[in-house]
This record gives sequence, C-alpha cells and structure tokens, in this order.
Amino acid sequence: MKVSESVLFDAPGPKARRRVVVINVIGVLLAIVLVYYLYKVLNDAGQLTAEKWSVFGEGSIWQNYLLPGLLNTLRAAAVAIVTSLVFGFIFGIGRLSTNKVVNWISSIVVEFFRAVPVLLMMIFLWIILARSGIVAPSDSPFVAVVVGLTLYNGSIVAELIRSGVFGLPKGQREAGIAIGLTRGQSLRNVEIPQALIAMLPALIGQFVVILKDSALGYIINFNELLFNARLVGTGNANVLQGLVVAAAIFILINFALSKLASVVARRLSSRGISAGKPMDPAVPVVVADLNTKVPGSSVP
Repeated sequence: MKVSESVLFDAPGPKARRRVVVINVIGVLLAIVLVYYLYKVLNDAGQLTAEKWSVFGEGSIWQNYLLPGLLNTLRAAAVAIVTSLVFGFIFGIGRLSTNKVVNWISSIVVEFFRAVPVLLMMIFLWIILARSGIVAPSDSPFVAVVVGLTLYNGSIVAELIRSGVFGLPKGQREAGIAIGLTRGQSLRNVEIPQALIAMLPALIGQFVVILKDSALGYIINFNELLFNARLVGTGNANVLQGLVVAAAIFILINFALSKLASVVARRLSSRGISAGKPMDPAVPVVVADLNTKVPGSSVP
C-alpha cells in the first residue's frame, strides 16, 4: 500500500493553487519595489558611488585592518570552540551522573549560563578582568569574549550531549552492562561516543553560532573583524560599506560551516545514523575493552 506524502495536510485544489500563485506574484512584486526603494534612497544619499567602495580595494586596508580583525575573530572562535567542547563534555557527563550532588551542581551551572545573555557575560567579564588585573588590560577583551562564549555555548553543548545520550536505544546500555561494564564505563565507552557522532551536525551548527557571536566583542573594544571594519568606515565616511564587507565575510565563512554540517549529516544518514537514533536498535554496537571478560564465559 502506497503511503501518501501529504500526511499533515491535504493536497491543494485548483483554487488553492491559483491563490498560492497570486500570493507569490504579489510577494515578488513587493520585494522588487522594496529593493528599488532602498536602491533609490542609497543612491540619492551618495552611498553607492565608486569612491565609497574603492577604499576596500586597497591592500593596506586589508593588511592593517580587515585581515587582522578576521584573524582575531577566527582565533577567538577557535579557542572558544575547544573550551566549549571541554566545558560541555564535563558538565554533560555531570548531568548524566547518578550521583545526585554532581547532577544537581551540573544542572544549576548549565541552566544558569544558558539563561544569561552572552553579551551580558562578556561585558561583566571585561569589567572584572580590567579592574582585577588578572590579565593584561590589552588582553581582557579577548579573554572576556572567549570565556563568555565558552560558558554560554558550553552549556548548549552539555545539553546536546545529554539529549544525545537519552536519545540512544536502551539496548546500547544493556549491551554494555551485559559484557561486564559498569554504568560509568558504559556511559564513557559506549553511549557518549555514539551520542557525539549522532549530534555532530548540531555541534557544527553550534560552531557557527560561536563564530557569529564573536562579533559581539566589538562592544567591549575587541579588535575583531566587525570592530576593524567600523574603524575603516568611520575614518573614510563609509560605515555602511564597511559593515557590508564585514557581513559578506561572515556570510561566506558561516555558509562554508553550514555546508560542512550538511555534508556530515548526509554522511551520517547514509550510515543509518541520525540525531536521537544513532543506529539500528536491533544491532547494538558496543565499544569495550577487548580484555574484558564476559561473566559466565570460559573464554579468558
């Protein structure tokens, strides 16, 4: 029996299809009018002249401002990605712990930092670090950005790990316990590795969020790409053009990461792995120490 693809709604009839076409045509016309209006406003204001854009064709602008800003952005994002994974791994395991105290503390930490806006954490950390003298004043913006991104995104990663483990088939844990693993060993050697593989596309998506949120550092004077692009725009009276160039660079990098997440998701799907369903429940796969002795077996 062939199952219809229209499960949640009925297929549109002739009148509905004509209505959809009319709405789409109206939407396209409104979009064209809006684009023309923006073009006219910017053109009348002199924002589309070649002089406003030609400065970004100079090598000195890229060498002294844009490329150093991009490097700082990538450096902060790379460090924050690593520290977020470590933070998320530690507190993700803590939330899965059977120890009530560890579970309780981990839950409070994760829920607290998930609830606090990342920009607020950056500003707070920047003020604390600048006044305490823990780090050099010139390094306090970078440290504040990295720590703020780590606390917020690490909490998200912890939740991804927890939800990934809870989404595993129960047979994975039972298979690990059946060969003599403890609850903790089954969690470390069987469940979490599979959960990380299943949640890999979501993790890459979170890396995109980290890269984008690093732009918030311009508010605390961190010399990242957006901050330097605004400097160029302020000095040459073309702030709009500087923001457009910075946005284009961010879009290209984020698009590349998003495509990577899509490729990873397709590869995992081709292997029968998906978020919440890492693999066929009927075929439990256990990663265990080969030296582990199976209870009741004569094999050493």
